[in-house]
Amino acid sequence: MAHQYQHIKFHYQNGVGHIVLNRPDTLNSFTQVMHDDLKAALSFLESREDLRGVIITGTGRGFCAGQDLSERKPLPSGQKRDLGEGIDKNYRSLVLRLRALPAPVVSVVNGVAAGAGASVALACDIVFAVKSAKFIQAFSKIGLLPDAGATYVWPRMVGMQRSMGAALFATPVSAETAEQWGLIWRCIPDDELESTIASVHDHLAHGATRAFAATKQALYASGDNSLEDQINVERDLQRELGHTDDYLEGMIAFGEKRAPRFTGR
Repeated sequence: MAHQYQHIKFHYQNGVGHIVLNRPDTLNSFTQVMHDDLKAALSFLESREDLRGVIITGTGRGFCAGQDLSERKPLPSGQKRDLGEGIDKNYRSLVLRLRALPAPVVSVVNGVAAGAGASVALACDIVFAVKSAKFIQAFSKIGLLPDAGATYVWPRMVGMQRSMGAALFATPVSAETAEQWGLIWRCIPDDELESTIASVHDHLAHGATRAFAATKQALYASGDNSLEDQINVERDLQRELGHTDDYLEGMIAFGEKRAPRFTGR
């Protein structure tokens, strides 16, 4: 029986999966139902041999406000809640599965991204954000630390001082500042949200899929490798790409001075 999505919208077209967080009345905050929806969507995407990319965005005026705190109300009689359980059950697999997909995952942030919502957006391979969007590490306001991979991603992308400031003071980082810092790829005008999603879809659906996947793999491997080790990674992946249909098509198209027609094989 096909999964019935309740808190996300999901469709798949031309090898590109579109995930739309869909709880606009709560700024698309995470619930267990939403996590279950996301797990089902990721299982579908992981099963597709024709996968060429994924786009994640939100409905309404927010991308995602993080965890829905109404699902974490204080327990009776002074009992303590195990917040690590939620990370193990949901956020760990969500972030790691997005990272492991053999195709680019692009988040198009349509509004505020706070807490775990910011973490998930920034865990994607490429991030676009509308000018009115903000990234907020709001955890300190409720006595917690950034999670869902935030303490891994932020220092690597923007350095320790900016990461500390954003986390300890919970200061919103505008999309324009995020672009200047290198936290996101591009800040776009608000009225270009839909056209950007369409453009990204077209690029992923018709691009050199195997090359995209190899690029993603190599770039993420570089953080733990020496220069020599990284060159070896490039060599091995380049060897594989040299046997693909897309490489042959790319070379023929270059010689014929036309746009290549990549098939993802």
